[in-house]
Amino acid sequence: MKARSTRGAIGVSWWSRRFLEVLESFALGTRLTRGRAYARRGQVLRLDVLPGRVEATVQGSRAAPYRVTIELPPFPAALWEKVERKLAAQAFFSARLLAGDLPAELEQVFADAGAPLFPGGLRELTQRCNCPDAAVPCKHLAATFYLLAEAFDADPFELLHWRGRSRAVLLDRLRALRADATAPSDRDGAEVAPAPAGARPAAASSDARPAAASSDARPATASSGAQPATVPDVGTGCAGAAGALRVLAGLPATPLAEAVDRFWLPPVPLPDRPPTLATGPELLLRQIGAPSPAIGGPGLLERLRRAYRAFGDA
Repeated sequence: MKARSTRGAIGVSWWSRRFLEVLESFALGTRLTRGRAYARRGQVLRLDVLPGRVEATVQGSRAAPYRVTIELPPFPAALWEKVERKLAAQAFFSARLLAGDLPAELEQVFADAGAPLFPGGLRELTQRCNCPDAAVPCKHLAATFYLLAEAFDADPFELLHWRGRSRAVLLDRLRALRADATAPSDRDGAEVAPAPAGARPAAASSDARPAAASSDARPATASSGAQPATVPDVGTGCAGAAGALRVLAGLPATPLAEAVDRFWLPPVPLPDRPPTLATGPELLLRQIGAPSPAIGGPGLLERLRRAYRAFGDA
């Protein structure tokens, strides 16, 4: 496994750079420089990311490669549930994660939940290498750190997997929480089953009938003694309403003449600048993750990435 970067800094995404900034802030000197050279020469033979543990095999100066492990305690299930609820509460986070991206604001979400996403010091990491070098990290461990950062570049969910949540479990949880948050419910909070296709919505009372139900219905006029037209109270009889009706539910009935000037205004304030979701040509690669070694592994992923970029430019 060779680092994709042949010179300069390793890591291109904010999360991989953030991870390496933490590592490089520990002032490890030439060990990191030699580890970076090992990573670029392809001396890391294998790299596996597991919950709370990274395992690697690194070829050193001896015939037999060295075994490397880097451990970081995964977050407990209760803390993950807290983070997932925070993420699911905002469609922006769910959309970015489902698109295979990690928004920069994610680090603050974890910090607010009392779970810093990145290690704050060497003491949080348990590092082992069976080489004779007593330094920690040795160059074999440093090489593993750099390849790990590039693994985070290729699949950002590997970082979250290391902290205890796999891609599949996290996205399934977000989908379930979002579905629960948007499920229609009646005023008592009970779930309301969707009406069969073609069924008419129930009226508020047995003798109530929508004005437009009859084909020969005529508009009410003042001379006929009818009441002035009003904006209906959509909260009545609309327990299963969706979309805009759910936003309007519960607003009081207002005479139409008094509401005409506000007809095109939103009933609730809109954000000044709604968040946007920008995706690049690598969206599919981020969603499916790295291919298995049997079909090319990270090398195939990098070739596909270059091809997708070329297609996007064209």
